[in-house]
Amino acid sequence: MWAPERLQVANAALEAASWGPAPGEAPTLVLLHEGLGSVAQWKGFPERLAAATGWGVLAYSRLGHGQSDAAPGPRALDFHSTEPVGAVLDAAGVKGCVLLGHSDGATMAAVYAGSVSDMRVRGLALIAPHFFTEASGLAAIRKTVEEFDTGLRDRLGKHHDDVDGMFRAWADVWTHPDFEGWDVSDAIDHWRIPCLAIQGEADPYGTMAQIDEIEGRIYSPIERVTLPGIGHAPHIEAPDQTVAAVAAFCATLGALEQAEVNPAG
Repeated sequence: MWAPERLQVANAALEAASWGPAPGEAPTLVLLHEGLGSVAQWKGFPERLAAATGWGVLAYSRLGHGQSDAAPGPRALDFHSTEPVGAVLDAAGVKGCVLLGHSDGATMAAVYAGSVSDMRVRGLALIAPHFFTEASGLAAIRKTVEEFDTGLRDRLGKHHDDVDGMFRAWADVWTHPDFEGWDVSDAIDHWRIPCLAIQGEADPYGTMAQIDEIEGRIYSPIERVTLPGIGHAPHIEAPDQTVAAVAAFCATLGALEQAEVNPAG
């Protein structure tokens, strides 16, 4: 591992882990986890990514998640826009990267790329991203909230120091009446980097409309991967296809950048 187990970001310490080459030796895939996620919940995905791409992989747990420090207070409704992605890259010494996010983490990566001109970010790999709320997705979230005390709490508790605080912070935003009109689709308008979008067709939390939104607004290259019968976690439910898609995306990105450096071939 090249990243420390705790990244110091502002006045907080974030749980972190790394695989593969250090930032000075290869580009980095930076993983942003889902709304109820943490470093541990990526399971074997980061190691497989490092092996398949030859890139370094960095995962970290956001404030209030995993073994990171507690969040300072209630989560704001615009929390997708306030994640300190740039500060995390600084703390880990990342030089060139693809932001790979899942669910809420994908939205955070998307918003960061659309609002900050960070030349280190060379591409986006978005797994089950959210850009706006959908009635079916909100219904699935309400069902998840109802299931918290009937087994979900125990499963999540294995991965989080404060499982109740973590879950409540997520649920309070997604079930807030004012959140029903949430929409950050305009972030896509400002991307100038390639995007890989992966979506399971059986995802209860988001439909293909989320990926359609990317295709309808993006000005840069996009690769769309749809997975029939797969739900909200393609990297867990269909790891072979997901790893292969990310590896191909990284290889294409590397080839494009090399062609730009040596246009004469």
